[in-house]
Amino acid sequence: MDLDIKFLGGAHTVTGSKYLLDFRGPQRRHQVLVDCGLFQGLKELRLRNREALPLEPADIETVVLTHAHIDHTGYLPRLYKDGFRGRILCTAATHDMLRILLLDSAKLQEEEAAFANHHGYSKHRPALPLYTTADAERVLELVQSFGYDTPVPVADGVSVVFRDAGHILGSAIVQMQVQGDEQLKRLVFSGDLGRYDTPLLHDPTPIATADVLLVESTYGNRDNRIADPEGELARIVNEALARGGCLVIPAFAVGRTQTLLYYLKRLRRLGRIPRVPVYVDSPMAISVSGLYPRHPDDHKLGEGNVFEFDGLRFVQEQSESKNLNSLGGGAIIISASGMCTGGRILHHLTHRLPRANDTVLLVGYQAEGTRGRSLQEGATTIKIFGEQVPVRCHVTLLDGFSAHADRSELLRWLGHFSKPPKRTFVVHGDEAGALGLQQALAQELHWPSVIVPEHLQTVELFRGI
Repeated sequence: MDLDIKFLGGAHTVTGSKYLLDFRGPQRRHQVLVDCGLFQGLKELRLRNREALPLEPADIETVVLTHAHIDHTGYLPRLYKDGFRGRILCTAATHDMLRILLLDSAKLQEEEAAFANHHGYSKHRPALPLYTTADAERVLELVQSFGYDTPVPVADGVSVVFRDAGHILGSAIVQMQVQGDEQLKRLVFSGDLGRYDTPLLHDPTPIATADVLLVESTYGNRDNRIADPEGELARIVNEALARGGCLVIPAFAVGRTQTLLYYLKRLRRLGRIPRVPVYVDSPMAISVSGLYPRHPDDHKLGEGNVFEFDGLRFVQEQSESKNLNSLGGGAIIISASGMCTGGRILHHLTHRLPRANDTVLLVGYQAEGTRGRSLQEGATTIKIFGEQVPVRCHVTLLDGFSAHADRSELLRWLGHFSKPPKRTFVVHGDEAGALGLQQALAQELHWPSVIVPEHLQTVELFRGI
């Protein structure tokens, strides 16, 4: 058997992760895709979502997912639209999350196309969604879920095991075993690795052996852990409320919102922040929070409604969301998306950015080309719905709440390998992150053959195994 890998995304960028494995034998051929993410951020990256893949989607037998984030799964409905009818394999919690995230993504695609057509700011006439809700519904019918630590057949001689990655609920490191005609090979896909010693999720599972490793590098060039995240959040909340305004937090609906709710609940109970109303204005975040009681073994919080507290209000209806614009101050609003690329947060930013007494708190990685990155870098205006919105409010960053392992934590996880993989590919990181981790692996761990692949590059992994 021969095996090649083609990097369809996640190469020199933090988005669009897609890795195509091409297994070829004398009487068999299998094409397996690991992750199927949507490109986000810079326009040049987003345009790749509209480009045809350099393969026939109908030829892909199986998609294996590391976790549910849209930059790892959001292209699935488009893959279905273009002819894919194979199996999609993931963990049980990822399966539950997919229904929430893919339907939300499809709805946003449809709404943004309709909005662009109504206001006439799209170059395309008419603007069309990348995929529809119907596409998302149909691709969800192809999903099969499995528990952690259980071998799952993928193709002839190929199986995977999902190991807890500690990144979000249901996230997995994928261990793939390939039994060739003469040799056994092991491939490991880190997916997105979580942090160590967090209050919500388990530590990423240590892995000891791999012939080929794909490792993420979101924070491959820097550390971002803060000594006292509770104290820092308390300080920012108190300062924001003391200004007489509202605190608006763009937060990923999956993972980041739940972490914030955990800390806000704890800080209120300890009397370290005022008991002001906390609004979660993201139907998706509300749905995701409701998954935790269904998967108690996948997190540390136990059973029951683990995030609820007096003063917490879940905002479902659009009309109620709009009413939040009239709040003069004394409230915390958490809304998606975390990089300010879409969703209800855009309406909050439209009203809050011009207000000098309001505060916007960024609590995670902001990809290049996103509104969040522009705010982080001190932009004085932000374009929202075709209009330039002035930025007069306070903008602050609390980086330590990222769900991604930082440089030291990546090296800690990589240090569990009993010997270096024969080949290591550094993926899912921007230029600085990927090259930074590549350098660390070469200089600190003395690993050979550490590669930062190019977009659409094909690499021969094995011949005659």
